[in-house]
Amino acid sequence: GTAMRQAVASTVAECARAPSRRETKRCATSAEDVVDFAVEMLGGGGSGVAVRSTESAAGGGRDVRLGRIAGGGVTRSVSCHQSLFPYLVYYCHSVPRVRLYEADILDVDSNRKINHGVAICHLDTSDWSPSHGAFVALGGKPGEIEVCHWIFQGDMTWTLVD
Repeated sequence: GTAMRQAVASTVAECARAPSRRETKRCATSAEDVVDFAVEMLGGGGSGVAVRSTESAAGGGRDVRLGRIAGGGVTRSVSCHQSLFPYLVYYCHSVPRVRLYEADILDVDSNRKINHGVAICHLDTSDWSPSHGAFVALGGKPGEIEVCHWIFQGDMTWTLVD
């Protein structure tokens, strides 16, 4: 019944879950395993892979303004999310068709840069559960809308080098 027991049980359940249709996933337990999975899923085509992450949690929970925005082309990615466990575990999964954006996050009042964020937009949500939190929050149904979200600090998304 402890918080740690619940977190560990959630990580084990997520790692044991069968992948969704068109998803390839791996629970990585080392930095090398994360990199190997990203390269295996994306190939590299001689240009290699690049990793991106949001710099910090600065700006979270308050109004912010977006500054310079880059990216937006359709690409493939591998996203890796930190999991709560007594040692390093990243839940990594391939995402076949996304738009990836990077943006400076600015303080609303001063326009000063307080963070640099990475956001990902899932273009094909047709295999998602109708009860997914994104549909609850935004409305819509699987396959009807794109779903975009920030990549949390400490999580990462890998793409081919531009």
